Amino acid sequence: MSITESLSMSLIIRAAALLSIFVAIPLTAQETPTERAAAHEVIRKMAVLEQSLGVPALVAQLTAPNAARDAVVARAEQLMKSELLALGDDITRHPEVGFKETESVKKLTGYLEAHGFAVEMGVAGLPTAFVARYRKNNGAPTLGIILEYDALRGTKGAFHGDQHSAQGPIGIAAAVAMAEYLSTSKLPGSVIVYGTPAEEMMPPPSKTVMHDAGVFKEADVIVRSHSSPSTTRPAHGFGSCCMNISGTRYTFSGAPAHQLQAWNGRNALTAVVHLFNNIDGLRSNIRPESRVQGVILEGGTAPNVVPDRAVADFYIRYPDAVYLRQLVAMVDDAARGAALGTGTKVKIEHYGSMQDGISVASLAEVGFAYLTKYGATNVDAERGKPQGFEETGSVSSAIPGIGFSAQTTTAPYHTYEMESDALAEVGHRGFSVDAQAMTALLFDFATRPAYRVLVRREFDGLRALFGEYQQALTRTYMVPMVPDPQ
Repeated sequence: MSITESLSMSLIIRAAALLSIFVAIPLTAQETPTERAAAHEVIRKMAVLEQSLGVPALVAQLTAPNAARDAVVARAEQLMKSELLALGDDITRHPEVGFKETESVKKLTGYLEAHGFAVEMGVAGLPTAFVARYRKNNGAPTLGIILEYDALRGTKGAFHGDQHSAQGPIGIAAAVAMAEYLSTSKLPGSVIVYGTPAEEMMPPPSKTVMHDAGVFKEADVIVRSHSSPSTTRPAHGFGSCCMNISGTRYTFSGAPAHQLQAWNGRNALTAVVHLFNNIDGLRSNIRPESRVQGVILEGGTAPNVVPDRAVADFYIRYPDAVYLRQLVAMVDDAARGAALGTGTKVKIEHYGSMQDGISVASLAEVGFAYLTKYGATNVDAERGKPQGFEETGSVSSAIPGIGFSAQTTTAPYHTYEMESDALAEVGHRGFSVDAQAMTALLFDFATRPAYRVLVRREFDGLRALFGEYQQALTRTYMVPMVPDPQ
């Protein structure tokens, strides 16, 4: 008998009451009008799948009173208030940028080791990446928890303007609470914590490197938290938090000369300036959802010498990977044109990418219900765009999971004000809510086999539709035919 078939009449009535919040999944499952129009048949199939799951009734059943779950959640809350909020504050006050988070990692892994976890450092060849396994793990299901801890790179130095300093403590609270419960209750299940460095840096994303090395392959589900100005959850479907991205570096080579006899050289910096101008000239011919943003990393060393080397680094973004490929080709051609126009040469490096992940309603809606249950503030009742639970898409397209986002700030992302909020009541409250909701969902996943089957059914169903979705977009994004001039 399925989960929904076994619901009592009282739970069905409660589910109906929840429909005002957890309404039937709409057909507008993707981010842009083009995606929705081009892939309307795929989106219809996605909607049929979602409606077959009975998500509102599922939410009602799982979030109903449960003494055992509530005790485990209380343990996570107690760990946050007694120790882990302070640990997060300490990391906030001592920020370290990606791949240099040595002291932050020592603090996080030291806490895990003190609570029964065995830590393996340097996984996938990344010195500040780690995997921590509970020493009393007992088979499947395996609960995976991603931690982040890197700070932003700012002009005034490193700072935690994205509140990654708290993601480690949040995940640890859930990991310890669940590991203790499974062990003392002698229930099957394992807890693995993944320390993933340098979320704010490419090339390439550390989670992709770890995924390619098979680091996450044991996990049946993966959870993660991230700071937010509001309490949100994504719609089901395919997408990324920050659009599909191609990280691309353009290195121009010229020839030096005295600036008073600049004709004897070839100016690589001028080529970079032309690249930026060429991109600006393209903007009227690219889709409006596109984002092409770059910085100049190198542009010469002295004003009296023609720069013979200049480097520009770009993030080229679009909501789906199909049109992104066209957009990248256009920007690459803009760089080649800049080189031709200045007599320089250009090397193009596509050094890293972020892609669509999969978001599943059977996890997102339950997690969102727990966020509201435990007191999250500034709740956005509308679903956000579809997005995987981690930013690269590589892990979330292979393993089902969820990212928790309770309100933890009143400031925009990547600001000094957001860093300050990590130390304030709004941050502490949201971090505790995230830890409680994360623990509650992991409890359900670990203790309810039918729930695990339902999550897997949804994930596999969406994953099977992804290729059809890509094909539909490929047919839509036609490149115009440009005739030879007469």
